[in-house]
Amino acid sequence: MPAPPTMSKKVGKHKLPTENEYDKLMQEIEQLMKKGSDALTEKDIDILQEMVNTVQEYEAHYFTLPKPNSLAGMLDLKMFEMNMSQKEMAAFLGISPSKFSLILNNKREPDAQFIKAIYRKLQIDPKFILDHL
Repeated sequence: MPAPPTMSKKVGKHKLPTENEYDKLMQEIEQLMKKGSDALTEKDIDILQEMVNTVQEYEAHYFTLPKPNSLAGMLDLKMFEMNMSQKEMAAFLGISPSKFSLILNNKREPDAQFIKAIYRKLQIDPKFILDHL
C-alpha cells in the first residue's frame, strides 16, 4: 500500500488530495453531516457529494486491503465486510456452524453445496474458488 502523499497526486483525470487535505475534507464532511439532511441546501448536497467522491477515491487508492490468498482468507474478508460472525455467516450460507468452522480451519474439504453457496451468496469469483480448493 503506497504512503499518502504530502503533495497532491494526479491519478487518472482526478487529483488526489494530500493527507492533510484528506483530513480537512473529512472534517468538512462531518460538519455538513452534523447539520442534518433536512438543513442541507442543494448547493450543500452537491458540495458534500463532490467531497465524498474525492474521499472515496483517496481511500480506494491508499487504504486497500490485500487480496486474500486462500479460501479461508476470502471468507474472513467477507465476514469482515458484512460484519458477521462465523455463526451468522454459516446461517447466511445455509450450513451448520460446525461445518463452516471445519472448512475455515482446513479440517474439512468444501462440498458442492458450500461452493455453490459462497459463489451465489457472497459473489466470490468462481476462478478464485477453483484456484483455492
